[in-house]
Amino acid sequence: MIVKNTQFIKSATRPAHYPEGNLPEIAFAGRSNVGKSSLVNVLVNRKNLVRTSSTPGRTQLINFFQVNDDFMLVDLPGYGYAKVPLAVKKDWRPMMETYLAKRENLRGVVLILDIRRVPSDDDLQMLAWLRAYSVAPIIVVTKCDKLSKNERARQTAVICATLGVEKQELTFFSALNKEGKDAVWRRIDALLDAGEGESGEFAEEAAPVSD
Repeated sequence: MIVKNTQFIKSATRPAHYPEGNLPEIAFAGRSNVGKSSLVNVLVNRKNLVRTSSTPGRTQLINFFQVNDDFMLVDLPGYGYAKVPLAVKKDWRPMMETYLAKRENLRGVVLILDIRRVPSDDDLQMLAWLRAYSVAPIIVVTKCDKLSKNERARQTAVICATLGVEKQELTFFSALNKEGKDAVWRRIDALLDAGEGESGEFAEEAAPVSD
């Protein structure tokens, strides 16, 4: 994927506010402070397309960005931050589940994990949702530069065992040295290509979302 331009389209909390059009979507999900913003910014070669916050859990909207004229990058709210108000936590579940279950444009979700952490119950819930709604996951393990080779191997085994996946299903990433950037794009491209092949519509009918 050669990223020529990326622009913010809109934020939403429910289907009535989602962008119109047929552009396929790749969403990004992960626990607060997992490195989601850094991953997205590295992928699109922008420093502040998705802003990082000193207060994890602050953003509780679904944010849509158009990449080239090809697809929508969807930044889902970070989850699992203990200090988020209870009312916000209650709203998060139906908002997320509705998007994952009903958004026909959705082609896959990049599920982001911190290599230093054991996957949380929220991570497991997200993966369960993806499987239940037949949404393809791309599991990206971030902050890989922060561990030694041996520590990385041990944590990889823990993550695989907790999620019930094989090592080859993981993509390892570092925002510092850009490890894994091309590998993540290859997985995204594969999902976009697969979706286009199934529908036969995106290449001809997808059009830029007007401002």
